[in-house]
Amino acid sequence: MKTLYLVRHAKSSWKYEVDDHMRPLKKRGHNDATLVSEKIKGEIESPQKIVTSDANRARTTAEYFKNALDISDDNYELTHDLYDFSGQQVMQVIKSLDNALDKVMIVGHNHAFTSTVNMMGSEKIENLPTSGFVMIEFDEDNWKDVSTGTTKKMVFPRHLK
Repeated sequence: MKTLYLVRHAKSSWKYEVDDHMRPLKKRGHNDATLVSEKIKGEIESPQKIVTSDANRARTTAEYFKNALDISDDNYELTHDLYDFSGQQVMQVIKSLDNALDKVMIVGHNHAFTSTVNMMGSEKIENLPTSGFVMIEFDEDNWKDVSTGTTKKMVFPRHLK
């Protein structure tokens, strides 16, 4: 069995004139990432690895989950492949995960993550909100074989306020 945790990056700030890739989180983003990561840490088994987009806002969000779930630096990976908005590269990342890993968290961007949740999970959502967390389980032994799984948990910031 494979378990995928998907996290959309927290709310970013448009206050600074920086390249999209470098956009930081706004205060609400920091607060929501803390809220969701702290909520799930007692409710899920920690992932064996976190793979995150290398964009500043995704990387910063992933750090909150890395710290809350006590993930070592060795099991934390930045990749430009998750700086994807269509979902094609997201699927490639998922399908190429190491089969020795049964539980993996990926952190990235919309619209790719809403599409991925809807394509792979059993529950359809209109939008994966910023700092939104979704857990999907697959009855497969190889990541390359995962397609449709069962959505087991969704935690959105609005559920916690």
